[in-house]
Amino acid sequence: MAQQQVSKKGLKLTDILITIVISAVFGVIYRIWGPIYDLLKPLGLHAEQLSYGMWFMAATFAFLVIRKPGVALLAEVAAATIEALYGGSWGVATLVYGILQGLAAELVFALFRYRRASVGVTMLAAVASGILSLVVDTYYGYIDQLAFWNYLLFIGLRFLGSALIAGVFAYYLTNALARTGVLKLIRPVSSKDYDVLG
Repeated sequence: MAQQQVSKKGLKLTDILITIVISAVFGVIYRIWGPIYDLLKPLGLHAEQLSYGMWFMAATFAFLVIRKPGVALLAEVAAATIEALYGGSWGVATLVYGILQGLAAELVFALFRYRRASVGVTMLAAVASGILSLVVDTYYGYIDQLAFWNYLLFIGLRFLGSALIAGVFAYYLTNALARTGVLKLIRPVSSKDYDVLG
C-alpha cells in the first residue's frame, strides 16, 4: 500500500462525491469531538492536545482512500464546513482552520508527488496540519499567554496526538478497509494487479 501510485488524471466526479461523503462523516465526528476535547482539559498539562489530531483526519484519511491531488484540501474544508453548519464551537474560525489544515496536508502529499502513502508520510501530513493549526491558534490569541515550557508541552502533545490519530490511526484504518476489498471499488486497478492475473 505504501508505494501505490496515484492515477495521473485529475479528480473525477466520483472522487469528489466519495470525498464529500467522507467529509460529511468527519464533519459530524468533528462536531462531536469538541465536547470530548473539553472533557480532557481538567486533566491538566494540556492532555486535551493529545486528542487534537482527530480534527486533521478527514484530510489524511480521504487522501489515503482516493490518492489524488486536491483530495486532502477538499476533504478538510468540506468537513470543517459541515462542522460549522452543525454549530461547531469555533464558528467561522472553523473554516479558517479547515482551509489551512487541509492545505498543510495537501502540501506534504504534493511534496512526495502524491505517490507515497506510507505511515511516515501520513504522519508528516498530520503534523503539518498541526503546525498550521498553531498559526491560527496564535492569531486568535488562544495560546499567546503561555510560558515557554508550557508552550513547548502544548506543541509537543498536539504534534504527538496529530501523528498518532491523523497519521498512524488513519493509515491503519485505511489498510483495514483495503483488506475488506471495499477500496477496490474506488481505486483504479494498477499494472501490478494485471500482472498478478496473468
